[in-house]
Amino acid sequence: MHFALRIAVLLSALSLCAGASAQTLYKLIDQNGKVTYSEEKPKAFDGEVIRIDINPNANTATLPKPQPPVPGGTAEQKIEAARIGEARQRLYRARTALQEAKSNPQEGDTQMVGKVGGGVRSIPSEGYQQRLDRLEAEARSAQEDLERAEKGR
Repeated sequence: MHFALRIAVLLSALSLCAGASAQTLYKLIDQNGKVTYSEEKPKAFDGEVIRIDINPNANTATLPKPQPPVPGGTAEQKIEAARIGEARQRLYRARTALQEAKSNPQEGDTQMVGKVGGGVRSIPSEGYQQRLDRLEAEARSAQEDLERAEKGR
């Protein structure tokens, strides 16, 4: 008697599991083109009804396991990290020098042009503009070097 009861319970549990593995949705499109979704098929619906069977187990992915970090890293990793660190320092120095030159022009770096009382303005001298151009080029070059170093990682 107990054996038959166990079999009946096992079979009913299996049938419940089988029903849970697939789900059904209904896509309802009314006469105006409005789309709604329902878990139950409508009895009186004036529009298109599309049955959608969904298998929740169909969309699974197996991801690779991440490699554990090597304590202290390999010699190659240390060299790469040092190269990136040097590139970052070079970029920092180049940007700082450019900002310093822009923020604090020295005597003779700018000239005043225009008429007094009618819009006098300051413009950079030729030498100052060349220095700013050189500093901007150095900052761009340092940025490109850093990007290359980080891509090589």
